[in-house]
Order: sequence, then C-alpha cells, then structure tokens
Amino acid sequence: MEKQHKNLELIQSFFIAYNQKDMEALGNILDSEITWNIPGEHPLSGLKKGVEEVLDYFKEMEYYQFQAANLVLGVNESFVVDCHQNWTDFNGKRFEVMSCLLWKIQGGKIKEVHNFPGDQKAVNDFFITNGR
Repeated sequence: MEKQHKNLELIQSFFIAYNQKDMEALGNILDSEITWNIPGEHPLSGLKKGVEEVLDYFKEMEYYQFQAANLVLGVNESFVVDCHQNWTDFNGKRFEVMSCLLWKIQGGKIKEVHNFPGDQKAVNDFFITNGR
C-alpha cells in the first residue's frame, strides 16, 4: 500500500487540530508568515496575516461552533486543494455550506490559503445575522 502524500497528511493534521480546537497544534502547522484569505462582505472576511491573526480568526470560528469534514483532496508538491462540508448548529439552527480551499505548502508548513465558499451570500448572511 502506498504511503499518503506528506502534504495531504499535513492538511489532515490541520483538520484534526481544527475540530479539536487545538490552537497550539494549529500554530505549529502554520508558517510564521502565513496569509489566509477569507472572501466576502461580513465581519470575519479579509486577509489574515501571520499566525496570530489566523489563530484569532479560528477562535472567532470556535464561537460559532463550526465543524469541517473533508470530502475531496487533490495534491502536488506545492499545493493541496480540498473541498469540505462546514456545519454548525449555532443558536439551535443548522447552517451548512461547502467550501473549497487552495493551500500553498512550503517547508512542510501551511504558507498561504485561499477560501472559495460554495455559497458566499449564505456565508455573508450567516455572519451578519449572527455577529457578536
């Protein structure tokens, strides 16, 4: 049996840490100069620069109790593409949306991420309606 590509292992370790809300493990997976692009027109959208800003974003997502499950992964030496289901039962209401992410891997760490939501309007509406 063929060993899984190292970049897929890295992204899977990211999702394990993310779902366990393990900020220390997440910080160890991210490059110190990471950039993470969150599209949209809602309070959490924008370009996050550096580990601290990205972890602050994840802490905000933790408030909303989002979970994620990988469905499709593609990989090469520098990039991973993943599509996954996001969901939450925030305030007793189910919200689900598909997302695809383009992950740039450099030096065994996540260097850059671009998020492509399946329904940007629904994401905008969720965060605007449920803002803190």
